[in-house]
Amino acid sequence: MLQLRDYQELSMDGLREGFAAGHRCQMLYLPTGGGKTEIAISMLAATAEKDNRVAMILDRRVLCDQTSTRLEKYKIEHGVLMAGHYRYRPAEKIQICSAQTLEKRGSFPGLKLLIIDEAHSTRAFVAEFIKNNPQIKVVGLSASPFTKGLGSIYTNVVSRSTTRELVDAGSLSPLRVFIAKEIDMTGAKKIAGEWSQKEATERGVKITGDIVSEWVKKTHEIFGGAKKTIVFCAGVAHGIDLQQKFSNAGYNFVCLSYKDDDEFKKEAIEEFSKPDSEIHGLIATDILTKGFDQADVMIGISARPFTKSFSSHVQQLGRVMRPHVEKESAIWLDHSGNYLRFKDQWDALYSGGVDHLDDDTEKPKPEPSDKEKEAAKCPKCGSLWPFNSDICSHCGMVRERKNSVVAVAGEMLELTVQAEKKEKYSSEFKEQWYQGLIDHLAENNKNENRAYHLYIEKFGIAPAWKKIRGDYSCIAGLDAIRYLQRANIAYAKAKK
Repeated sequence: MLQLRDYQELSMDGLREGFAAGHRCQMLYLPTGGGKTEIAISMLAATAEKDNRVAMILDRRVLCDQTSTRLEKYKIEHGVLMAGHYRYRPAEKIQICSAQTLEKRGSFPGLKLLIIDEAHSTRAFVAEFIKNNPQIKVVGLSASPFTKGLGSIYTNVVSRSTTRELVDAGSLSPLRVFIAKEIDMTGAKKIAGEWSQKEATERGVKITGDIVSEWVKKTHEIFGGAKKTIVFCAGVAHGIDLQQKFSNAGYNFVCLSYKDDDEFKKEAIEEFSKPDSEIHGLIATDILTKGFDQADVMIGISARPFTKSFSSHVQQLGRVMRPHVEKESAIWLDHSGNYLRFKDQWDALYSGGVDHLDDDTEKPKPEPSDKEKEAAKCPKCGSLWPFNSDICSHCGMVRERKNSVVAVAGEMLELTVQAEKKEKYSSEFKEQWYQGLIDHLAENNKNENRAYHLYIEKFGIAPAWKKIRGDYSCIAGLDAIRYLQRANIAYAKAKK
C-alpha cells in the first residue's frame, strides 16, 4: 500500500490549497529523489476513486513503462495509451501515456486531471493542449522548473521541501564535490546561448585521460575500489573515447547514445542496476538525465559544460543523490566547470527551494576567474572547500592564512588572523545535533557513544540530555555528519 512521507503529504496539501485558491495549473517542485512519482500516483489513485478520469504524461516510452510498473506494485488498475502496449486499456480511469501519444491523439475526452512529468521540458503541443482545455486541472512535476515560458502555463508553484531539508533528514545523500581539471571552453562557439556540442565534444576528448585517472584515484582513495559511476559526457565521440580509455585502464564502462537501439540501452541499464553488475559505469549525454533512478550509484562525473542550462546541471546532480544503505555521501567529480559556474544558484535552490517561475533563471553565466577557481578548491586533493572553514573535509589540509605586519608611529604591531568566534548555538540545535548523531551512528552500525565525545569536542561541554534512541525527529543535520566525517579523516591520518 502506498504511504506518503510527511513532506510528501505537505506537498499534497499545498496543491489542494492552490486549487482551492483558484489556480488551475500548478507546478510542484520537489528535489530529484524526493518521490514526485509517489505523489503523482497518490493523485492518480485519489482522482480515480472519485470516478474521474486522470492521465499522466511522460516524455519517453521507457518512463511510461517504469510508471506503469510502479502502479502495478501498488496494485492500482490503469491503462497505458501506446500502440501495441500490453496494458492498453482505454476504459480505465487512470491512463499513462507519452507526450507523443497525446500529440497523435489530439484530444482526451472526459479528463479531469492531467499530471505532467519533467514539466520543465513541456512540449509545445502539450502547452497548447492545456490552453485549449480550460476544464482540465493540471499539475506539472519538476526538480528544475527554470525553463523560459513556464510562467505562462502555471500560475502557482508549490515548494514545501528543500534539498537541504531532505539531506538533513536522510532522504537524500549529501554531495562531496571535487573540482577537477576542466574542459577549456575559452572562445568556443555558442548556439542559442549554449556552447556548441560539437566544440564541447572536441575539447572534451582532449582531457579524457585526466577524467579517467581522476576517477581511478578518487574511487580507490574513498571507497577502496571501483564503485558504480555515471558520466555525463559532452557528445557521442567524447563518450566513445571515454569508454575506450576506461577499458584501457581495466574498467568496464558502457557508452549509451541516440545511435544505439532501445533494446541495447534497456539491457545495459538493467545489467547496471544489478547489485553485482559487471558494468562499472554508464556514459551518456542526456539519456541518464531523466528517469534514471538508481540509488546505488556512488559517483557522478560532470564532463559536459553548460553556460546557461542550470536545469540540466540540477538534474545531473540529482542522479547521484538518492540515498542508499552503503552511501554516506555522493561523490561529484566536476570536469565541466558547471559546479562553480552555477554555485550561487545551486546554493540558493539547495536551501530555499523555488517560490516563483522566473524567465531570467537560465541566462549565460559569467565565468569564475582562475583566481576564484583556485580559491574554491583544496590545492592538495581538489575537494570543494567547506563553507566557513580552513580545513579540507576530505584530506584534512589546513589552509594557510598569512599574517600582516603594520607600522604605527614608531611602534610595530603584528596583526594575526583573529580566532574565529564560537558560534552561539541554541539549546534546541545542540540537542538535535546530539540526538540526531546518535541515530546516525546507530543506523550505520557504529558506536553511538562517539556522539558524546564529539559533542564535547565541538561545543566544549558535555551534553545535558539523555540518549534517545529511535527518535527520528532528531536526525543529524549536515553539520553533524560532516563533523563526524572530519573526525574520521583525522583519526585515520593519525593512525597511519
